Amino acid sequence: MANSKRILFQKRRLRVRNKLRKANAGRVRLSVHRSNKNISVQLIDDVQGRTLASASSLEKDLGIAGKNNVEAAAKVGAAIAERAKKAGVEECYFDRGGFLFHGKVKALADAAREGGLKF
Repeated sequence: MANSKRILFQKRRLRVRNKLRKANAGRVRLSVHRSNKNISVQLIDDVQGRTLASASSLEKDLGIAGKNNVEAAAKVGAAIAERAKKAGVEECYFDRGGFLFHGKVKALADAAREGGLKF
């Protein structure tokens, strides 16, 4: 019984998220989503069920609309770090979802760390 890529991705995403949720209870979650054309990130407070800040490569003011490369991911990471400071968030935990911590996801995380977020 072969599992499809989608099912394997969903299992990996839930496995990562559940392990992180147990270890980082009460902290804000930095959730990443990567598609073929864009990358987006959100700061989510799971206790209140609210999104505190978000950034995406779809935003025109970042100057990378519609691009999905390592440079675009770095700009999105810097933008979320800046918006997190405005929202009063200094510490969070990085939820990569089902995506591997490599390439665009790693560039986003490194840029967010350079911007002042701690995770």
